[in-house]
Amino acid sequence: MSVLFLSGCGGKQEKIRVAMNLSEAEWTVMREKVVPAFEKKTKIAVEAVQVDPSDLSQLLEAMKKAGNMQIDLFAQNDMQLFLLTDKKLVEDLSTYERMIPRQVPKALVSGLRSGDRLYFFPYHPDVKIVYYNKKKFDKYGLKLPRTWNELLAAAKKFKKKEKTGRVLFQAGGGTDTAAELYEWIVSAGGDPFKFNDRGCVRTFTFLQKLWPYLSPDSKQAKFDNTNGYLAGKSSYLAKNWSFGGNMHVKDSSKNEIKTYSGFSGPRRKVFVIGGEVLGIPKGSRNKTQALAFIKHLQSKEIQELLVRELGWPPVRTDAYARIDPRMKIQYNSAMKAMEKGIYIKNVRYWNDFERLINEAFVKIVIKREPVKKTLKLYKRFPVL
Repeated sequence: MSVLFLSGCGGKQEKIRVAMNLSEAEWTVMREKVVPAFEKKTKIAVEAVQVDPSDLSQLLEAMKKAGNMQIDLFAQNDMQLFLLTDKKLVEDLSTYERMIPRQVPKALVSGLRSGDRLYFFPYHPDVKIVYYNKKKFDKYGLKLPRTWNELLAAAKKFKKKEKTGRVLFQAGGGTDTAAELYEWIVSAGGDPFKFNDRGCVRTFTFLQKLWPYLSPDSKQAKFDNTNGYLAGKSSYLAKNWSFGGNMHVKDSSKNEIKTYSGFSGPRRKVFVIGGEVLGIPKGSRNKTQALAFIKHLQSKEIQELLVRELGWPPVRTDAYARIDPRMKIQYNSAMKAMEKGIYIKNVRYWNDFERLINEAFVKIVIKREPVKKTLKLYKRFPVL
């Protein structure tokens, strides 16, 4: 576990220690702009610690057992929250829900509940939106797909006109494919963890039909190379996280790449939310001060700064008014998607699910094995 300490102002009576996982560029903004603004306003010093998301629960558990909690606030990946609640390592923040600005989409809050309790606050969200090549859509007289059937029709048209698929699906495996399938299954009215309910069957049946018309790059596509396929014009439509998409907007040579929130499944329109959320560890001696820093991070001023300096999608709907006008459509797409956002349910067996759902995808979609018969093999997965 790598650790980076950011020194707060010395000599202050109040100090909080915050655990985050940031890149060097992100730490620079945090150290030089976000933290000083908080310290000046509150006279509370901040000492920030670099902690890998996979190490956080183990670190907090050790501190809790020792009766020496040295972390007052943490930011954690929203797909790694289960151990924090399961091991009772995080404070119940339900009483403080009123602190969350009304400009934060309700979906970003409701999805963080465990039962009727709220243990985490939204702060650095991301969501998958659709990127498309407007020039190519205009060339073939295609409208933006709003449903699965319209997506299939567009994929067929591109394949017919260009002799190769131009619609991309992130089928490169791992979390990317699992998250993509999770979103599709829920939008079809299914429960991804059941594997063979009606929504699951409907999703895999459709994807099996769609696959022959998809871009051949789909087999290697993940979040970190999808934008490259779009920029290189080997793909004309793809879903990807909104963070990082600014490369298409700011580079004038790629200005034909536009965005919209996305298409609906047969039952509903949903979009998987990613990113990080905030929590306060059990045993923190500086809960009030930690809540003050949460309020600071969710403020319009700081959210605007994070959008402007780092390209982070904002947690609130009023935080992108002053950004580069070229970026407004992208952020508007992201905010619309977040209004229909869902968090992936945190479960103990996510790693097993991820492996098995990828396996099912290869068998059914790529190798063309029977949908219902194959999915029945995974029916009892949750109790394994």
